[in-house]
Amino acid sequence: MSYAYLFKYIIIGDTGVGKSCLLLQFTDKRFQPVHDLTIGVEFGARMITIAGKQIKLQIWDTAGQESFRSITRSYYRGAAGALLVYDITRRDTFDHLTNWLEDARQHSSSNMVIMLIGNKCDLESRREVKREEGEAFAREHGMIFMEASAKTAQNVEEAFINTAKEIYDKIQEGVFDIQNEANGIKLGPEHATSGVGGGAAGARGAGPTQSGGCC
Repeated sequence: MSYAYLFKYIIIGDTGVGKSCLLLQFTDKRFQPVHDLTIGVEFGARMITIAGKQIKLQIWDTAGQESFRSITRSYYRGAAGALLVYDITRRDTFDHLTNWLEDARQHSSSNMVIMLIGNKCDLESRREVKREEGEAFAREHGMIFMEASAKTAQNVEEAFINTAKEIYDKIQEGVFDIQNEANGIKLGPEHATSGVGGGAAGARGAGPTQSGGCC
């Protein structure tokens, strides 16, 4: 399917916060209760429509373990958007956000749009991080914020699409140099014409995995 723009995303955050599950829910509209730990990087893609234009999202799902951090850093370069994910039932994953954010801003374009996601909001009884804390952290660091559930699909669609809208708005404002693909934006074959209709096509690359993960 042709498209007007391609936006590259990266999903970051501690291991086990549900990064792979968010991607799977967005691209395939399904939830996998037990998911193997991501080793290195996995890939997913989907078409969406913003302002009547077809946008292809190319999404890189990264490993959260410290041992893979150097691999993750190489994917910050050339990313237009990042989804920074923590688990609302694990305080430690929220406490580590500052480190992830510093890493992202050090290795990425200064214009990269970052969406903060508090995942697993379906587990309200086990909540350790208040919604207000997530909102305050996002506000302090100039990020968009949303709580979501990869299991129930609550706000998953919105998280990915709202990030794309923010990127698209920045393109219209001239913030991004769309001729420079290092910004994570690529002009598609249909750039000159408006995309017709919506629709979604999900594709997920299966990378090498290791058992024992959970989302």
